[in-house]
Amino acid sequence: MSASTLAALDPVTPERSGTVAVVAHRKKALGGGLDELRATLVRAGVDPAIWYEVPKSRKAPKKVRKALKRGADLVFVWGGDGMVQRCADTLAGSDSAMAILPAGTANLFATNLGIPADLAEAVRIGLHGRRRRLDLGKLNGEHFAVMAGAGFDGDLIRDADRQLKGRLGRLAYVWTGLRHVRGELVRTRIRVDGTEWFDGDASCVLFGNVGTITGGIPAFDDARPDDGALEVGVATASGAVDWARTLSRMAAGRSEDSPFVRITRGRVVRVRFDAPKTYELDGGARTTATRLKVRVVPGALTVCCPDPDAGPDGTAG
Repeated sequence: MSASTLAALDPVTPERSGTVAVVAHRKKALGGGLDELRATLVRAGVDPAIWYEVPKSRKAPKKVRKALKRGADLVFVWGGDGMVQRCADTLAGSDSAMAILPAGTANLFATNLGIPADLAEAVRIGLHGRRRRLDLGKLNGEHFAVMAGAGFDGDLIRDADRQLKGRLGRLAYVWTGLRHVRGELVRTRIRVDGTEWFDGDASCVLFGNVGTITGGIPAFDDARPDDGALEVGVATASGAVDWARTLSRMAAGRSEDSPFVRITRGRVVRVRFDAPKTYELDGGARTTATRLKVRVVPGALTVCCPDPDAGPDGTAG
């Protein structure tokens, strides 16, 4: 731990004092683990914190609700994007802030916000960083922070194994995608802000709140989590050759160049499929549906973020 980080953690500033909670996925790892997190918070003058550990992300919302009832002003969330999504869904609309401790595999929301996979620095950002009101998406009644979608992306997200990701990075998702191409095109109708935008056969529909999605792929170049809109993408690729071209261009950051991809943006999106599709939020599969209602919720969540003028170690330059 650097001297500057230690200085920033000792003690908590008066304006950021209050009731602090930790909601942790105990199977996730970051730095020296939860023991180090507890010690770091104590060193920063945060003792005792409201402390909950869960074995699965789906059990986190109940703990977040308990923390809010106990007056938590700041909730540290320890885990990956699934854990962050579950907690964000519960915290949405509240006055409490969320601090992300990126202990998962991808940590896409944290990465898009510039929160590093460094325990001491992530804690410092939570206690002393800039508080931003950020948008969330909402699909069929549940909030998401990074992206949501239905179709081909569900297979891609579930089946990219960790060893392959470690060796190949973005290309792992290209390879995994090609292994699971089924060519399932379904008649899809999409209305964006009340106007028909797409009517045809499609294999995947995506909604993005941030630019970089699964596998570090920059799918939505213009996405921002504070612009009051969502990016909407539809893919019409149907076989191995089509998907090879599509995924390769997405991995290279040129989604809009693919002849099998259309992208727009909007605030309210309605989708109808002629056959049921499994949909996902931030990499977590949900049930099947023939209709999706998606909308942006502007300023739904307060998130602790790095200062815009922070240096490489997180301190002001």
